[in-house]
Amino acid sequence: MQGELTGGCLCGAVRYTLREGMRFRPYACHCTDCQARTGSAFSEHMLFALADLAITGPLDTGTVTQPSGAVSTITGCAVCKARIHAENAARPGFASLRCGTLDRSAEVVPAAHLWVRSKQPWIVPPEGVPALAEQPGSQAEWIALVGPERR
Repeated sequence: MQGELTGGCLCGAVRYTLREGMRFRPYACHCTDCQARTGSAFSEHMLFALADLAITGPLDTGTVTQPSGAVSTITGCAVCKARIHAENAARPGFASLRCGTLDRSAEVVPAAHLWVRSKQPWIVPPEGVPALAEQPGSQAEWIALVGPERR
């Protein structure tokens, strides 16, 4: 997704603008952590530079230690508890946007599907879209898979 993006929480108390800048293409994550966090079959994420985000409204945060040992700080609405983004201590200055909070979320097309080994059996990733059993193992692999769009 290109251009300035806007979004917010379920109740409308939190709004944000994501300026066009450094951002990766969105991906779908089917890991069991994302299933538990969302109460759904998978989640959609898009890595972006925190400097490009302007966010207003009452925010709440929580932390969780990932299986890798990295600490993730999840930020969302203090009123309705909708998650907006998560920061991973291993990637300072960047965060992962919850794409379902975008005003134009229907335009999100995942560039890849990750952790398909734990996906729900009724989900079939589209043909031609990369589907990994787990996730990329290095920063270079992440960039190659869902790195910024070429113009």
